[in-house]
Amino acid sequence: MARKEPAADAANTGRLKQIALTYKMTRKADSKIGLVLAAVGIVTFGVFLAIGFLIGHPIYLGILGFLLAFLAMAIIFGRRAERAAFGQMEGQPGAAAAVLDNIGRGWTTTPAVAMNRSQDVVHRAVGKAGIVLVAEGNPNRVKTLLAAEKRKMARIVADVPVHDLLVGNGEGQVPLKKLRTTMLKLPRVLPGPQVTATNDRLRAMGDLMANMPLPKGPMPKGMRMPKGGGKTR
Repeated sequence: MARKEPAADAANTGRLKQIALTYKMTRKADSKIGLVLAAVGIVTFGVFLAIGFLIGHPIYLGILGFLLAFLAMAIIFGRRAERAAFGQMEGQPGAAAAVLDNIGRGWTTTPAVAMNRSQDVVHRAVGKAGIVLVAEGNPNRVKTLLAAEKRKMARIVADVPVHDLLVGNGEGQVPLKKLRTTMLKLPRVLPGPQVTATNDRLRAMGDLMANMPLPKGPMPKGMRMPKGGGKTR
């Protein structure tokens, strides 16, 4: 027991530090976050306490109101923190890769399977919906990258449905904050074994990342492709 308690204390301390760091980062993009959370907590608690006085049970409703106020604040904080994070990532090369990296179980993602010298990039995700190519960059230029990647895959995974999504805020594009939801709504048509087989075939085919290691998450704005990097194999 003595060994488990320090470990639990360390885990709790780590969570608190993470929450504090998330709050600081959110406050930089959302200066009203503190006022909003305070208002939500006070109003929620006040409503339940008032109901408690009306029905003659202020203590019980006060405790319930306190717990629900804390829950409401946590939900609002999570949503605004997520919105602030997407706002900071939006427009940065590689932002979609960061979203794909956290899409959840059942998906295998490979960032930057195709890229050109203008930092237009195509990422790949494989799941029960099939293959999803996620492009970010200039709409006209990424069409060339998507077409080349589809031709390359057609030779070995012709029996697997391929979807392509362009991240952006224009017509026919998918906003970064809705990318994960959009992908999860795609119809699931592949059984588990076929998903595994598709991943194995694509891995054998290779991709751009095998020869050009890149950091995870949004790519540095000053980064440039080496000569010949825009060619697909």
